[in-house]
Amino acid sequence: MAPPAAHRSGANKRAQLGLFAGYVVAGSGALLGAFLLIISLWSPETFAGLRSMAADLASPAGRAGAAGRVESRSVFEAIGGYYRAGSRNAELEREIAIARVRLAEAEALRRENDRLKAVLRVTRGENRPVAVARLIGSTSSSARRFAYLSAGRTQGVRAGMPVTSPLGLVGRVLEAGSYSSRVLLLTDSESMVPVRRAGDDVLAFAEGRADGLLRVRLINLGINPLKVGDVFVTSGAGGLFRPGIAVAVAVRITEDGAIAQLLSNPAASDVVTVEPIWQRPAVQALEVIDQGLPLPGASADAGAAPATGSPLPIPTPTATRTGSPTPVAPATPADQPPAAGPAAD
Repeated sequence: MAPPAAHRSGANKRAQLGLFAGYVVAGSGALLGAFLLIISLWSPETFAGLRSMAADLASPAGRAGAAGRVESRSVFEAIGGYYRAGSRNAELEREIAIARVRLAEAEALRRENDRLKAVLRVTRGENRPVAVARLIGSTSSSARRFAYLSAGRTQGVRAGMPVTSPLGLVGRVLEAGSYSSRVLLLTDSESMVPVRRAGDDVLAFAEGRADGLLRVRLINLGINPLKVGDVFVTSGAGGLFRPGIAVAVAVRITEDGAIAQLLSNPAASDVVTVEPIWQRPAVQALEVIDQGLPLPGASADAGAAPATGSPLPIPTPTATRTGSPTPVAPATPADQPPAAGPAAD
């Protein structure tokens, strides 16, 4: 059954009135907005008070929003920093390790400069060296204690010449090649150096023990005057080493002397100086031996004594090339044996 006509006409009227009211409100708002826009363009300072009032009313909400943004950003940064802390710490540790390496290299360079300056002071001393070279090798796996020098006959190095460092005596040249030499270290079991205690005339021999230490044997046996900490220097006896070169320091006292620690460690003495033999006659004797010729004044027989009135009364080494040569006085006419006859064919 269809609704009455009056009911339909009333509903349509209300809809029409609502639609009309909407148009009126929209039009009024548009007109008001256009009017306000024209006024703000014509006179901008007219609504300054209203704008300030609106900004003041909205400022608490703005502050709250800004604080929330800052706090949230701080929280996220803290979380991100926590996760990045591991990688940053690893990076810093790598930088610290590199800095330590650079510091160690700088310290090594400083020490190398100190050693070179010390060698330079040695070379400027009264005893002019033959050569300044480096120790380029050693016999660490052998029972003997040899080192190899980066200088040879071309630089003037000869067998028997002392090898020193700024800290003291290292050894002596055993064999000299063209561009390298073999050095007999003081710690070798065949090495023997005449020494004396620094400050007095307590004489002794420093013998190598092949274990990094020296055995100091007193010449005059009796009451042992040595003490721990005594420093021994070369005495000049034998003609090879000039007097006063530091050799070792006593670390333990024995019945006939002491056990001494070498002052100039060959492992730390990379730059060394080769000095000439202290006594000139000993140099001449070693040169004659190197050439394989008999000593001046010696007979053809190896066991014969030197002839009377030898033109060059030089000391004759009584030990092998690996030992320490000691001077032997020439025979006098009173104790000279009869001259040997010609050798049989």
